[in-house]
Amino acid sequence: MCGICGVTWTDAHRPVDPVVFDRMTDVLSHRGPDDRGVWRDRGVALGFRRLSIIDLAGGGQPMSNEDGLIWIVFNGEIYNFQSLRHRLEGLKHTFRTTSDTETIVHLYEEEGPECVKRLRGMFAFAIWDGRERRLVIARDRLGVKPLVYRLEPGRLAFASELKSLLQMPDMPRELDPTALDHYLALQYVPHPRTIFRGIAKLPPAHYGVWRDGEFTTHRYWELDFNREEPKSEQEYREQLRATLTEATRLRMIADVPLGAFLSGGVDSTITVGLMQQAADRPVKTFSIGFPVADFDETPYARLAAEHLKSDHHEFRVEPNCVEILPRLIWHYDEPFADSSAIPTYYVSQMTREHVTVALTGDAGDELFAGYPRYRAVKLAEYFDRLPAALRAVIASPLWQKLPASVRQKSKRRQLKKLLAHLRDTPERRYLRWITIFDEVARADLYDDGLVAKLDVDPAEFLLGSYARSRKRDIVSRTSFVDIETYLPCDLLTKVDIASMANSLECRSPFLDHHVVELAVRMPVGLKMPRLTGKQILKQTFADLLPREIVRRPKMGFGVPLDSWFRGELAAYLSDVLLDPRTLGRGYFRPEVVRRLVDDHVAGQWDHSYRLWSLLVLELWHRTYLDSAEPPREPAGHLVSAGV
Repeated sequence: MCGICGVTWTDAHRPVDPVVFDRMTDVLSHRGPDDRGVWRDRGVALGFRRLSIIDLAGGGQPMSNEDGLIWIVFNGEIYNFQSLRHRLEGLKHTFRTTSDTETIVHLYEEEGPECVKRLRGMFAFAIWDGRERRLVIARDRLGVKPLVYRLEPGRLAFASELKSLLQMPDMPRELDPTALDHYLALQYVPHPRTIFRGIAKLPPAHYGVWRDGEFTTHRYWELDFNREEPKSEQEYREQLRATLTEATRLRMIADVPLGAFLSGGVDSTITVGLMQQAADRPVKTFSIGFPVADFDETPYARLAAEHLKSDHHEFRVEPNCVEILPRLIWHYDEPFADSSAIPTYYVSQMTREHVTVALTGDAGDELFAGYPRYRAVKLAEYFDRLPAALRAVIASPLWQKLPASVRQKSKRRQLKKLLAHLRDTPERRYLRWITIFDEVARADLYDDGLVAKLDVDPAEFLLGSYARSRKRDIVSRTSFVDIETYLPCDLLTKVDIASMANSLECRSPFLDHHVVELAVRMPVGLKMPRLTGKQILKQTFADLLPREIVRRPKMGFGVPLDSWFRGELAAYLSDVLLDPRTLGRGYFRPEVVRRLVDDHVAGQWDHSYRLWSLLVLELWHRTYLDSAEPPREPAGHLVSAGV
C-alpha cells in the first residue's frame, strides 16, 4: 500500500519544479513510510511513497520494464499477480522482482490500457508509456483506492490524495459550490467532483489516457444490475462459500504481519473464520471498545474470538475530539462527515502496533441487504401496493404531530421518518431517508447567493444509479445504488484514509469483484426473506457464527455525537459555528445555523449529524482555504474560533 503522484506536461513553460515535486511526494509519507522514489524524464515526473507488503527488498518504485521505456507508480495489491506472472513468463517477459507491480508493467506491454480488465485486486496506478508518449491512470473496479487529478491546458497532475496536488504553488484552492451542496446532502463529495473546483476524482472502474494534452476517460467494468440468475439456494450457497473462501485466501498473501478487524458482526466474523481455516496459527484480531454501551461492540467481538480461537487484542478508548479532529480534517483533504471515521482511525492506529495488513468485512451489508434501512424500503413497498384510500390514511401528515423522542435512532422517530415520505416515489423516498440535509432543509439553510451558484441536484447521483436496474425489485435496486455510491464515496474512503493515516493496509474479501458479481445476481428472497437481511450469508457460514452473533441487532460503528454536542463539545460547537467569521462566509443563513445549535443543545431536537457536517466543513475551511499555504501536516489542536 502506497502513495503515488505525478505530473506530465506538453507546455515547456509549465514543468514541475523538482523541489515542489519532492513536497508532493513526501506529503504522502503516511501512506508509505518505508521508502520513496522519484523518476523524471522529458515532460513527465512520477513520485512514490512505499508501505512494503510484498517483495520487501525488490519492490521499489517507480518501476520500469526491461528497456526503461515504460514506468509505473502503483498503489494497492493485485491478488492474482502470480497466475498473471506465470502467463507473462510464458510470453518471454523477464522479471527482475517478485512484486505484483512488475506484473502490471509487463501486462501493459501486452495489452495496453485494457490490461486493467485482467487485474483482480484494489489499485490506483499511473503508467508512463515512453513509446507512445502517453500517461495512463487507472482505478480499481469498486473504488477501494483513491486517485485525484487536475487537467489544465498542456498539463495533467495526479495523486493519491488532494493534499499532494495542493503542494503545487499554482494549484487553485477554490471551493466548488455544487460539491458543497452534495456534501451537505450526502456527507461526502461524490466522484467525479472534489470540493475544489477544477480537481476531479477518477471514478471507480475507469482508466484515463493523456496524450498530446488531450485526456479521455474510459469505463472498463460495469455490473449488470438487471441480471438475476435463477439457481437453487443450495447452488448459491456452494458458490458463495467457494468464492468468498478463495477471495479471503488471496488476501492473506503478504510478506509482513497480518491480522483482521473483528467487530463481532456477521461480516467480520465470517472473514476471520475463513482466515482461520486457511491459517496454520491463530489469526490476530483487533477490536476497540467505548465507555458508552450503545457504541461498544467488544462483548460480541470477544464472543466471536473465543468461538474462532483467534489471537484477540481488545482496546478500550475514550474518543478525544480535541486530539483527533485536526488529524482527521487534514487527512481527509475535503469535508467528510461520516463520524465513524473516528473509531476507524483509532482501531487502525492500535492495530498498526501489531500488524501491517488487516482484513475487514467491508461491503457485506451492501451486497447482502444487511442495513436496517433495506427493511424500511421493503415495508414501504408493501405500502405502495395498498389501496389509494388506505395509503392516504397511513401517509397522512397528522402522524407527524405525534410526540417523538429527540434521539436520532429512537424507534418512534424512525417510524415518523418512515411515514413522512411515503407519498414519494421509492427512489426519492430512499434519498430523503439517507440525506443529512434534505432538499427542504438545504433550501432553508442556504444563503440566496449560494443557491444561485448551484447547477446539479445531488439527487441525480443516486437516481442515475437507480436507473441502471429498472428490472429488479426495489430492495435489490437500493442495495445496488449503495454499491455504486455510498460504498466507494463514504465507506471505502473512510477506511482507506483512516487506515493509511496510520500506515496500515486494509483488505476486504467481500470487495473481490467475483464476490460482488455473484451477490448482484442473487434474488433478494435469498438475501432478505421475512424482512431479515443477510440470511444466505448467515446460513452459508453458520459453522463460523456463534448463535448470539447471528441473532444480534445491527449496531453502527460510531460515536455519541448527540450527547457530545450537549456535553463536552457544546461550548466548542457554539464557539465555532456561531463565530462571526463562520456566519459571515456567505454560504448559510446565520439565523438557521443558530437555531440548529440552540435546538440541539437545549435538547429539543437531535441535529447531531447536521451539526457534525457543519462543524467539519468549517474546520476544513480554516485548515485548507483560510491558510496562506495548504498545510503539510495536521495541526496539533483544534482550530479555534478566534484564529
